[in-house]
Amino acid sequence: MQKALAGVRAEIDGIDSELLRLLNQRARCAQKVGEIKAEHGEAGHIYRPEREAQVLRRLQDANPGPLPNENITFFFREVMSACLSLEEPLGIAFLGPLGTFSESAATKHFGHAAHLLPQASIDDVFREVEAGHAHYAVVPVENSTEGAIGRTMDLLLTTPLKICGEVVVRVHQNLMSNESSLDTITKVYSHAQSLAQCHEWLNRMLPGVQRISVGSNAQAAQFAAAEVGTAAIAGEAAAARYQLPKLAENIEDEPNNTTRFLILGKHDAAVSGRDKTSLIMSAPNRTGALHELLRPLSQAGVSMCRLESRPAKNALWEYVFYVDIEGHHDDPAIKTALEELAAYAAYLKILGSYPVAVY
Repeated sequence: MQKALAGVRAEIDGIDSELLRLLNQRARCAQKVGEIKAEHGEAGHIYRPEREAQVLRRLQDANPGPLPNENITFFFREVMSACLSLEEPLGIAFLGPLGTFSESAATKHFGHAAHLLPQASIDDVFREVEAGHAHYAVVPVENSTEGAIGRTMDLLLTTPLKICGEVVVRVHQNLMSNESSLDTITKVYSHAQSLAQCHEWLNRMLPGVQRISVGSNAQAAQFAAAEVGTAAIAGEAAAARYQLPKLAENIEDEPNNTTRFLILGKHDAAVSGRDKTSLIMSAPNRTGALHELLRPLSQAGVSMCRLESRPAKNALWEYVFYVDIEGHHDDPAIKTALEELAAYAAYLKILGSYPVAVY
C-alpha cells in the first residue's frame, strides 16, 4: 500500500508543479493584456465582467469532472482575482461589518485578492463608489423569501452608477451564542430580513424571546459575543469571525433561501452572450398606461423576468416599475424596443446590462 500511495503522491507533486508553472504563465499573460491596452490608450476598466462570465461558462461547459462546476467556478474566480490584483487590487464596498452575507457575496464574485471596504449602511456603499473611493459596490437587491430590499431599490432610482453584474448567494441562517442552551437566551439579535426569514423557527423554538433588529447580521454577532444571555442569527462567516458557537444550524424557514446581489460601478458590461438588462420606468396616470409600456417588449419578443412596483417618492400614490429583461441593451431587438418604450414612458432609466450570474 505504501508503495502505491508514494506513486500517487509523486504524481500529485508533479501535477502541482505544473499547475504552479501554468498559473504564473497565465498571470504574465494577464499583465501583457494590461500593457497592450495601456500602449493603445485603452487601459480603462481592468475588470471586464462580460469577459469573466464568458471564461467561466466555457470552463463549466468543458469540465469533465469529477470536480463539480461550483468548485471550478470558485477556483478560477480566485485565479482571475489574483491576476487582476497584479495591475490594481479592486476596492469593493459592501454592507459591513465583516462577516455579513454581503461580504460573502463580494468575495464570491471578486475573489479574495480584492480589497474589501465594509460600510455602515447601504447608502454609504453607494456613496463610496460614487465618490471614487471604491471601484465597485455589492448591494443586496432581493431575497427569495422576503422579496425586494427597499433601500437598494430606492437608491437605484437616483444613483449615476450602473449595474455591471449580479451574484446569487445561498443563505443559511444559524443561531449562535456563548450560551450553552436555548433555555438561557433572553434576546435574539439579527437584521430585520433574517429575523423574518426565521420567523416560524423562532416561534417554535424561542417563543416569547425578545427579537431585536440591527443593521447587519455581523453586528448582531458582535452584540451576542459581548452580552450574556443573548444570541444572534447570522451566517457561517459571522460565526467564524466572532468565534460564536452555533446552537442551531440552517434555521431559515424556506430551505432554498437565496439572496441576489447587484454589482454596481461607473460602467455596465458589454455583451457576454447571456445577459440581463435592468430598467426603471413610470407610466402616465391614465387607463391602460402600463399595458402600453409593456407592449414594445412583448412585440419585440423580449422576455421579462421581473416586474416590481415601488412608490415614486415625489408624488402621493404614484409608482415606478422596476423591470429585468433577458438580453443586452445593444441587442437589436431590445434596442428597438427600448427606443419605442421611451416614447410611451413618463420616465425611463436604463440601470445597465450585465452577465447573468454564473454559479
